[in-house]
Amino acid sequence: MTARISRLPFDLHALEAFLAVCEARSMAAAAKKLALTQPAVSQAIADLETRMRVKLFDRSVRPIALTPAGEVMRQRASALISEARQITSAIRHTARGRLALIRAGLVDSLSRALSGPVAAFLSEHAEQVSIQSGLTSAHAGALLTRNLDLFIGVDDMSDVEGLDRFDLVSEPYILLLPSKAKIPRSVEDLEQCADKLPFLRYSARSRTGIDIERHLRRLNLDLPPGLEFDTPFGVTDMVARGKGFAISTPICIAEAGVGESGIRAAPLPGPSLKRTLTLVSRRQELGTLPRDLTRACKTILDTSILDGLRKAMPWLRDQLK
Repeated sequence: MTARISRLPFDLHALEAFLAVCEARSMAAAAKKLALTQPAVSQAIADLETRMRVKLFDRSVRPIALTPAGEVMRQRASALISEARQITSAIRHTARGRLALIRAGLVDSLSRALSGPVAAFLSEHAEQVSIQSGLTSAHAGALLTRNLDLFIGVDDMSDVEGLDRFDLVSEPYILLLPSKAKIPRSVEDLEQCADKLPFLRYSARSRTGIDIERHLRRLNLDLPPGLEFDTPFGVTDMVARGKGFAISTPICIAEAGVGESGIRAAPLPGPSLKRTLTLVSRRQELGTLPRDLTRACKTILDTSILDGLRKAMPWLRDQLK
């Protein structure tokens, strides 16, 4: 009977040897760490390179160095080996009705509102919980490389298959002005506002910043460059200081927590623009947990943030859903 040949160009033992060489920068040192002979490690690396059809190490220098292909391999191999080492522990915990680890990403604009509640909810289902705040783009990449199990953010990754998506809240983009500034009522007024006050931006690293810039191009508004920020606090605080105006969202304003005395919110002139915050997870890997977490987050957002925003901005009542 002919032995079945693996379709994968590597196995976990080869990846473990590869990572050991990456860390030790030497075949001999890696072999000692793994309790193997140096020829065995050298052969494992050679076989790996043959199957991958690329050189992973530059052997012309001492100590040996990774090639660009080797650096990509190191990043991916580290994630694979880390996952493999957690399998046994995860299975044991799951057999007891709990997961070993859940890693969740949370967009900055929901960090104050949801970090604690999300951590509390997930801790009921896992022995260890990691909450990572930041930009949605980073969380989306981490989900694809299996460095996150789910995230709540602005990008629903609709172009990627094999994901579950649960919408939390939809909100409009609005104007954020210093308290004494005149409210622009038209696109032309908005352009004139930019002649008097600097436009404060969300950075192009964020999905919010990208959406706003795209909307400005649709309106044929070319606002001069100036200050830009990754976080809602930076934008809102500078508006409160009278340093400019911005396009933001109600939840971003609430997240900043700078108070309402120095700022003024108003509808965005021209065509409407909105964003939806969505929970995204890999399909069926966590059972009903993502759906249950979505329900819990909706309740928390409605009572802790949205009710207050509807009272403070009654003209938004039907747009915060």
